Amino acid sequence: MQDEEIIYEDGEHKCIIFSFDNEENEESFLAVNQYLIIQNSSAILIDPGSLSSYDELYDRVSKHIEIEKLKYIFYSHQDPDVAGSIGKWSVSCGARQIVSKQWMRFMSHYGLMNYNRVFPLEDKGAKISFGKEYLQFIPAHFLHSAANFSLYDSRSKILFSGDIGASITKEYGANTQGLKFEDMKETLLNFHQRYMAGNKFCKAWVKKVREHDVQTIAPQHGSLLSGIDCQKFLSWFEELECGGDLIDRYY
Repeated sequence: MQDEEIIYEDGEHKCIIFSFDNEENEESFLAVNQYLIIQNSSAILIDPGSLSSYDELYDRVSKHIEIEKLKYIFYSHQDPDVAGSIGKWSVSCGARQIVSKQWMRFMSHYGLMNYNRVFPLEDKGAKISFGKEYLQFIPAHFLHSAANFSLYDSRSKILFSGDIGASITKEYGANTQGLKFEDMKETLLNFHQRYMAGNKFCKAWVKKVREHDVQTIAPQHGSLLSGIDCQKFLSWFEELECGGDLIDRYY
C-alpha cells in the first residue's frame, strides 16, 4: 500500500512523503518512506527504495512532476530498501544519481551501468544549488552505513536523515504525524542501539546538523519529528550509547 502527504508547500517549493508498506507480508517487509522535493520545474527524489516499490512510486511521482524533470535521485546509503531500484531509475529518466563515492564500485550489482550521470559524494559531503535555495549533504558515516549521508533542504528546513531517527513499527510515514518523541522512544532506542556504530559518530553528526536551521527530521522509516520533538531527538541521540559502546552485549 502506498500513502502520500505533502509535508511542506509554499507555492514554489514542495516536499512530499510517500510511505510504502506491504500489509500482506508485514512480518517480513520493512515499511519505508520515500521523499520528493519539487521547486518549480525541477525535483529530487530521495531514497527511492526497492524493486518492489518502483512501479507504484514511479506512478506517484509522475502525478506531481514529469519524470524527465527529475534533476537528481539521492541514495543516502547502499541498502536494498534505499537503492534496490537504482537500475530501473537510471534507465527511466535522465536524473543524476547522487551516491557516496565509497559505494560506486558496488552499484553495478544493482544494475547501474551508466556512470556518466553519477554524482559521487566526497566523505565531507557537498552543497549544491537547487532553484533559489540549496541542498546540503551532511556526513552521517557509520550511522549505520560506513558511507552514509543525510540531506538538508534549506527552503523547507527539513533534514532527510535516512536511518537516523528511524523507528521500526507497524505505523509509518504520513500515518504517524500525531506521534511525539516520547511515544517513539522505546522503538527508537531498540533500533539505534543496534544499528548505529557508536556515540562518537552520533555526536559528530549532531554537531554538523546543528550548523543548520533544522525544523523537521524526516527518516526513512517511521514518523517525522518536528519542532520540539526534533530538538529532543537531537539531544537524545547526542548522548546515546550504541553499537561499539555496548560491545559486551553482542560478544
